[in-house]
Order: sequence, then C-alpha cells, then structure tokens
Amino acid sequence: MKQKYVIMDKGDDGMVTYDKKERFINIAKGSAVILLFFLFSMFKTLPLEIFQVNYNSLAVTYKIIYSLTVEICLIGIIIVICKEQFVKAFHDLKANHRQYFKDNLKYYLMGIAGMFMANALVQFLGGGISENETAVRSQLGSYPVYTYISAVVLAPILEESTFRLGFRNIFKNKAVFVIVSGFVFGFLHLFGNIGDPLFALYLIAYSSCGVAFAYMMAKTNNVFVSIGFHLMHNGLFMSLQILVALLV
Repeated sequence: MKQKYVIMDKGDDGMVTYDKKERFINIAKGSAVILLFFLFSMFKTLPLEIFQVNYNSLAVTYKIIYSLTVEICLIGIIIVICKEQFVKAFHDLKANHRQYFKDNLKYYLMGIAGMFMANALVQFLGGGISENETAVRSQLGSYPVYTYISAVVLAPILEESTFRLGFRNIFKNKAVFVIVSGFVFGFLHLFGNIGDPLFALYLIAYSSCGVAFAYMMAKTNNVFVSIGFHLMHNGLFMSLQILVALLV
C-alpha cells in the first residue's frame, strides 16, 4: 500500500496551521526564495561583469548557455532551500496525481476563460498584445530552442516554486495567498505596460491563470500540481505559436 504524505494541515478557516518554530522556518524559506528570484533577475549578468565580460558582446550560443545555466542554478538553490517540502510533494503527487489532475482541471479552464475574456476586451477596446508577449514572440523567432526550453520547462518550475511555494510559506490565509500570489505574478509580467490605459485588463489576463495556479496550491498544498498545469499551459501555447508561425 502506498504511503500518502500530508504536506501541510489546514484548518476550517482555510489557514495553514503550523507550530511557531515551523511557521518561522517556513517564512524564512519563503522569503529567501522570493529574494533570490528577484536578485537573480536583477543581477543576472553580475558574475560575468566581475570577470569584465560583456554579456551583450557574447555570441548567441554562449548567451543561451549562460542564461540556461543561471536559471538551472536558481532552481537548484530553491530546491535545496525547500528540499523537505519538495520531497513530500513528490511522494504525494505519485500517490494522487490522477485525482489531482481531475480535481484541478476545472480551475485551470476557469483561469483560461478569464484570460481569453480579458484579452478579448483588450482587442475590442483597441489594445494590442502586451510587451511581454511581444518579447517572447520575438525571442521565439530568434532563439526557438532556448525559448521553448526556458518558457515551457524552466519558467514554470521557477515561477511556481517562487510565487506559489514561496508565497504560501509566508501567507497562512488561503484567500490572501491566492490573491497576492496570482496578482503579483501577473504584475511582474507587465512592466512594459505600466501606464497603459488598458493596464487593468492586461493584469486580469495575466493574473487569471496565476490565481488558478495559486488556488491549486492552496487546495492541494502540493507545488507539483501547479507546476504541472503551468508546464501544460506554456507547452500548449508555445507549440501553438510555433505551429502558426510554420503555417503562415
């Protein structure tokens, strides 16, 4: 008989319950993960600069190798910090993956519906695609293999580990966690659209799936569930973009 792991215990009020020591440790882990995510994002080229190497002057192949290395290293560090939670979540997923997929597919579809409706309103009101989407499409055209690996595999693992596991370790209340995690995730994809009259609609479009992923995390207490749906989401949309590009 397979052993089932309990990741966290939840009270009837939707709040995760810990003892004080465990609560402090989880806050420290969540804070460390979030801080590392932003530090790596802001100072990605710092190691090269220390050795007086200009990232922009590197050949494309070396840029790709460096970028992949940085992303993989960050994921590795986060896994080490939250090792116990990842191990428990992995065993829990093995025992319950079919039920998790069945139970959470509807939340993913709700997130997709929210995204499509917000994007439809943007188009109806004369807006275009977001700056983030423009950048992704441009990068996909220039570096298709790297962009696909980064967007479909590495980004979901990194973003879910940060915005779902990291934030859940900090926010005990389910509703607060879902809202903060989902909308911070959406906001960070939209720096290029700040000041746009349609910013609120762009935010809804980008936050809809983030909220859905956060709800999955709050419901299952298993980060691999939201990682799996995020992988599926990015894989489907990136593959669709490649197919359209080949057909046009």
